[in-house]
Amino acid sequence: MRFKDVFSIIGPAMVGPSSSHTAGAVRIGRVARQLLGAGTPERAIVTFYGSFADTYQGHGTDLAVIAGLLDCDTDDSRIPHSREEAEKAGMAVEFRIGVNPLYHPNTVRLELFKGERRLTAAGSSIGGGNVEMFSVDGFDVKFTGMYPTLVLYHRDRPGMIADVAELLRRHHLNIGSMDVDRKARSGDALTVMEVDSPVSEEIAGDLGRISEVRDVRTIDLTKRGRP
Repeated sequence: MRFKDVFSIIGPAMVGPSSSHTAGAVRIGRVARQLLGAGTPERAIVTFYGSFADTYQGHGTDLAVIAGLLDCDTDDSRIPHSREEAEKAGMAVEFRIGVNPLYHPNTVRLELFKGERRLTAAGSSIGGGNVEMFSVDGFDVKFTGMYPTLVLYHRDRPGMIADVAELLRRHHLNIGSMDVDRKARSGDALTVMEVDSPVSEEIAGDLGRISEVRDVRTIDLTKRGRP
C-alpha cells in the first residue's frame, strides 16, 4: 500500500483560492495534455459538472484547466493569465456545462484536438489538489497522476499483461497499481499502470514493439511544467 506524504494531504504549492477548484483542475489539464501526446492542443472542449459547473468562473477553475493544458504547474504565476497565454499558443478553448448526478461534484471532461489526434478524458478533483482520472477515450480506467503513469492502447489477447510486466521487470520498473478495460473479448483495450520510477523513451519504445500494442502514452506530473 502506498502512503501519501504530508504535502499531498495538505495540498500543493499553488496559485488560486482552492486546492480542489484550482490545483486539482490544473493537474487534470496536465494529465489530459500528456495523454494527448502531441504538445499543446489546437482546440479544447471543457465540460464542467457539479460544483465545478456552478463556480468555475468565480474560483478560477476555467483558468486552471487552461493552464494545465498549457503544461503549467500548480504554482505557476501565469495561471491567472492563462486565457491570454492560450491565445498566444494558438489554443482555442470552449467551455460547456454538463449534468450527471453520478459524477463527483468536482468533475471535468476534456476533448482535445491537434492535427489528426483526438483525446477524450474525464477526471475529478477529490481534495487537497489530488485528482482521480476515471475515463480515457471511452475506457473506464482509474488512476491518480501522483506517480509516473503508463497508458497502453492495445488489442486484448492472452498473455498481454504478462508480456508488459516482464518487460518492465527487465527494466527494473516496479508497478504500483494497474487498471485494464476492454471493449470486447479480443477487442480494443486500454491498460494503465502507475509505476515507481520515470518511464524513459527507451522503455516506451520497447513497450510499443510488443505484439498488438497500438500506442504508448506516458504521464509524469512529477516533472516541472513550463519554465
